Amino acid sequence: MMNFLFLGGIGFQEILVVLLIILLFYGGKKVPEMMRGLGQGVKAFKDGMNDVAPKEEPKANDEEAKS
Repeated sequence: MMNFLFLGGIGFQEILVVLLIILLFYGGKKVPEMMRGLGQGVKAFKDGMNDVAPKEEPKANDEEAKS
């Protein structure tokens, strides 16, 4: 049986049951809207992470050139 490593000991059958409950709770029209919103949120998060540039420390050669 396939176990997803990032979900601990949850297998395919458990995930399928959870998805069916979500489908019954929210309905067929609301689920795609929620997934679209989730995808846009993940994309915005990734774009935000790419905009953050690591701060560079001055090199030894730059300090010698200044003095």
